[in-house]
Amino acid sequence: MIALAITMGVGRFAFTPILPLMQLDSGLSIPAGSWLAFANYAGTLAGALTAVAVPVPLAVAIRAGLLAIGLSTVGMALAHGFVAWLLLRALAGLAVGWVLPLVSAWALERLASHVPALRSAVFAGFGVGIAGAGVLCLGLMQASAHSSTAWLLLGLLSLLLTAILWRRFDEAAPGRAARRAASAPSTAGGGGRARVVVCYGAFGFGYIVPATFLPVMAREVVRDPAIFGWAWPLFGLAAAVSTVLAGTFVTALGTRRLWIVGHVVMALGVIAPVVWSGVGAIVLSALLVGATFTVITMAGFEEGRRLAGPHGTRMIATMAVAFNIGQLAGPIGVRYALTTVGDFSRPLLAAALVLVLSAVALAPRS
Repeated sequence: MIALAITMGVGRFAFTPILPLMQLDSGLSIPAGSWLAFANYAGTLAGALTAVAVPVPLAVAIRAGLLAIGLSTVGMALAHGFVAWLLLRALAGLAVGWVLPLVSAWALERLASHVPALRSAVFAGFGVGIAGAGVLCLGLMQASAHSSTAWLLLGLLSLLLTAILWRRFDEAAPGRAARRAASAPSTAGGGGRARVVVCYGAFGFGYIVPATFLPVMAREVVRDPAIFGWAWPLFGLAAAVSTVLAGTFVTALGTRRLWIVGHVVMALGVIAPVVWSGVGAIVLSALLVGATFTVITMAGFEEGRRLAGPHGTRMIATMAVAFNIGQLAGPIGVRYALTTVGDFSRPLLAAALVLVLSAVALAPRS
């Protein structure tokens, strides 16, 4: 859970709550911020593509990824210049692409025989990391701190937690077996696997606009950081709570139906700021998208592991590749929309549509 908190709360999404600070103290524009997000997501795609292809021992891969997240985040505080920021966010993304699928597969395999609530608790790390980073940045905004302070504190905290976790990831079974299975060809249910992979990629496209720009959208509605700064902590809190509760829903619905419901609810959250103006729409979006983000991740990975059988690690890595391809389109769409229509409405509408269509595609075939 702590490893996933570092990966998602800092490696992928530290930029989200820090972006309003960078707008204030560095004059960073939204199009430029979109490029920084794109660099991070492109790095994540590269990491996901190589996560199980490169023959690095599991423990070494996870430790190196966590260390790279911490160091690149500290680097954001020390570097000056847009090109350096691009490179550092790409490095953090590369590390996320390694750590996320490997830690997820490592945990799911070890907890396969345990109750769903325990597996859900692991993925609550997403929300814990997001909420923690959001609360830290909220406090720094109210203290009128510089964005470099936020990068430095999050980076040092990541390095401290990595040091505490250093000996936890060893090469004892089943981690070694999972890595060997990941390199073997999979033969389970090709058509079903392909649909699952595509729909997981659609999830990547569907969630990324609010997940990257929600605090910015909130700041456009209300300028007081004591109010708009809560958008991201609410997102993370909803993610953490819903993931813990998801074990009950998995038992009642199964992973596939839970995944479908997640897409529909997320679509409602994505479209809320388009059909309803004001801070209430931002809060609703944060709660609905946050509440379904990690639930879909958990349900999707569980469904992929179930379909792939002994090749679960490879399947999860493939889904992560599709996810990152989907989320790369988000910042590009935002940059285009802001230069043409001047707001977030078009990329949000497109994201909601993709989520609904993928929910239909996931529906069981009779």
